[in-house]
Amino acid sequence: MTPGIGHNSGRVAEPGQSWRRHVWTRARADLLPKLPIEVVRIRVKRAAELGLPYRTYAGVRASTGHDLVGFLFSSNALRVLRDGQDMPSDHRFKLAALTDAQRVGLLHEGISRIAGLDACHPAPAPTLGWAAMRDHLKSIAAAQGKPADRFLMIGDTMLERDWAEAAQSAGYLPAAAYFAANHP
Repeated sequence: MTPGIGHNSGRVAEPGQSWRRHVWTRARADLLPKLPIEVVRIRVKRAAELGLPYRTYAGVRASTGHDLVGFLFSSNALRVLRDGQDMPSDHRFKLAALTDAQRVGLLHEGISRIAGLDACHPAPAPTLGWAAMRDHLKSIAAAQGKPADRFLMIGDTMLERDWAEAAQSAGYLPAAAYFAANHP
């Protein structure tokens, strides 16, 4: 049954509603940064150097207020599941193309080294509590000379997503998204 004449179909038009919508829309627009085109060009170039889509890079940059200095890659994200195994060639080429960024590996048990990384550290044990996991990951970032919020975590499992949160890193990006062939 359709509503009759004069029925508002459940919508309530409050007095001043359009004015409040205008004010909120304007306030939100005023909060968004208006960057000079030169700054945008520099950031687009930096995103390309890091192998990230600009939108991802801009989101990380906006949420942390800092540029990224590197990545924390889990051995799962790099598709290295045992010692001595090489990562796939597309992963190797993408990491080799990184400009001015640290490539740090978080290696699961049984893996001692992965070629192509700047540093390798043991991944947090699955049995660690939150605080111990946080301390372990922050110490890895500190060993690289920077705080954890300057590194983006690239992982492949929910456990690795938790690492990013515990470490208070710049964020988490699934390996499939990072190693995708083309970024829009």
